[in-house]
Amino acid sequence: MKRQSPQIIELTEYQSKLFDRDTIPESVGDKICDNYAKEIEIDFPTRKTQYKWQLKSQGIVGNIPITPQFHIVIRPKVPIANLFGMLEYAYKIKINFPQGQIECESLEQVYERLANILAHKILERCRKGLYRDYLPKIEKLAYIRGRIDIRQAVQKPWDVKLKCHYNEQTGDIEDNQILAWTLFIIGRSGLCGESVSSTVRKAFHALQGFVTLTSFKPEACIDRTYHRLNQDYQILHALCRFFLENTGPSHEKGDREMLPFLINMASLYEQFVAEWLKANTPKGFNVEPKYPVKHDKDYSDEIDLIIRDIETNEILYVLDTKYKAPDRVDSRDRHQIVAYATAVNCKNAILIYPQDLKQPLDIKNDDIQVRSLKFSLDSDLHEAGKTFLTSLLPNTLP
Repeated sequence: MKRQSPQIIELTEYQSKLFDRDTIPESVGDKICDNYAKEIEIDFPTRKTQYKWQLKSQGIVGNIPITPQFHIVIRPKVPIANLFGMLEYAYKIKINFPQGQIECESLEQVYERLANILAHKILERCRKGLYRDYLPKIEKLAYIRGRIDIRQAVQKPWDVKLKCHYNEQTGDIEDNQILAWTLFIIGRSGLCGESVSSTVRKAFHALQGFVTLTSFKPEACIDRTYHRLNQDYQILHALCRFFLENTGPSHEKGDREMLPFLINMASLYEQFVAEWLKANTPKGFNVEPKYPVKHDKDYSDEIDLIIRDIETNEILYVLDTKYKAPDRVDSRDRHQIVAYATAVNCKNAILIYPQDLKQPLDIKNDDIQVRSLKFSLDSDLHEAGKTFLTSLLPNTLP
């Protein structure tokens, strides 16, 4: 029996949209309120909303299966090609695509394309042989292997089995377990077509005989050690981080439930700008994301970005990304970045927006210069970055 396609309603991030009363069952509205209040602002049909449903995405994009029969798809304002470019930088997904091969028309296609790449790369690594490492093991054996536990042997001389400590080479290690868990999560997303789903299943089954299925958080993919024998795992774990960070968890229990796929655009914008600047800022400067700052003994925080002079070690700029497009800088944002600059004794504070403000900021706050600058997402990302750098560091670029 063919599975019935779910009802889908579409939103665009940060844009309110009205729906007829009979479009959304009240039980679905309750589930949105209960489970996705932070992601979606929802007003039930009242006189205020002309007796219609009113929904607004709060800066997230992706797919939410509210029930198996009812899904919400949230489209980004950013062109899909640029969203793909942001993901490449933010997650360090360095893949040399042939011209025209990364063209995608929707976020679901981006997800599917990356899932296909990951599955094929895992299958390729399985054909070569999975990376193996030595893990410590303790086991009672009838023969000596490695180092024996002398104390136990003396205390229990009648025990014919000796407690041995040894190292065993195995492929059932974190490097490979992360791959298996990610493929399992992708398989539950429901976002891939049959062709890609088949490849994902094939890659998962190729790992199953060698790897224990263990759950991992996206942080497990960061700051791992790579060397000659597992260097190709770096791109695999970068892709895994993308899927683990943006897929699930489901609010429903059970293996058959589909998982939501959601990208927080403010967080992605921050990561993208940081990685783009790290890759393209001229020599002589060091870009440091997530810089910790302590305001007093009871309150610490993180600055999105700082730029430091390598020679003098002086912090020249503090930068804060704001994924929004107001007419003017919010006073709270201005006070916040001034506090950051004061805490690290910096004279230049920059607020970064994806669009020009109608009333841009360029003021002196005591001895701190506070400016708003644009790193656009509407056109070519590299050119937008160069324009931003020219505004930020006008005397350092060729």
